Amino acid sequence: MKVLLSINPEYVEKIFTGEKKYEYRKSIFKNKHVEIVVIYCTYPVKRIVGEFKIEQIIKDIPENLWNLAPNNTGIEKAKFKKYFGEKEEGYAIKIGNVKRYIYPKKLEEYSIKRAPQSFQYIE
Repeated sequence: MKVLLSINPEYVEKIFTGEKKYEYRKSIFKNKHVEIVVIYCTYPVKRIVGEFKIEQIIKDIPENLWNLAPNNTGIEKAKFKKYFGEKEEGYAIKIGNVKRYIYPKKLEEYSIKRAPQSFQYIE
C-alpha cells in the first residue's frame, strides 16, 4: 500500500539528495501495510514528484527523534522544535530507497482532487 504525503519543496529536494534521512510527522497513518510514501511537492510545484520506501517508523519524544540523525535531519533545529511545539510524541519515517519521477504527475492522475493536509492513502 502507498500513502501520499504533502511535503514542502525545500524538504523534497533534501530527500532526493540524501541530506534528509527522516520525514517527521506529528501524526501517522493507522494502516500498518503502508510501504511506500508518494511525495506531493507543495506550492509552487504542486506535483507528485517521486516516492520512497519506508524503512521504519519510529514513535518517540521529539528530542529523541532529532537525535536519530542530527546531521541529516534536513531541517534546522529551531524549525523542528517549532513544528512539534508542545507535542509529547511524534514520528520519524526513515527514508529508504528514493525514486524521483522523470515526469512529475498531477494529482488528477491519481484521481485526487486536492492535496492532502497531512496524508492520503492511494492505490
